Amino acid sequence: MPEIPRFHLAMPVDDLTAARRFYGEVLGLEQGRSAETWVDWNLNGHQFVTHLAPTRTERVHNPVDGHDVPVPHFGLILTVPEFHRLADRLRAANTEFVIEPYVRFEGRPGEQWTMFLLDPAGNALEFKAFADDDQVFAA
Repeated sequence: MPEIPRFHLAMPVDDLTAARRFYGEVLGLEQGRSAETWVDWNLNGHQFVTHLAPTRTERVHNPVDGHDVPVPHFGLILTVPEFHRLADRLRAANTEFVIEPYVRFEGRPGEQWTMFLLDPAGNALEFKAFADDDQVFAA
């Protein structure tokens, strides 16, 4: 697989202390530069930034495989072992899941492990894993 370009994503949070605890301690991300109103995080080589923004927009949900998926959301595609290690880490931190870890599209194209959760500011995150990387864009 060719090297994938890194992305930069900035997300609003209403409490940087809570963001530091969640992203740094619960998810275990390495913190980079920061200021009074933002913090850079290393999200598996991608630059993820939490910016202080006290107001929120309304969230919508779309049905996917029998679950109400929060929109917008972001996350990572992990290996299956990484996915299960993260799920165990989140459970150990008593994380409340929006959608508990499960296999989506089982036995169909695009079969994947997936889980959804919210950060302390209400941003939705999805982490997923494919046993077969060729299924990432399967139709």
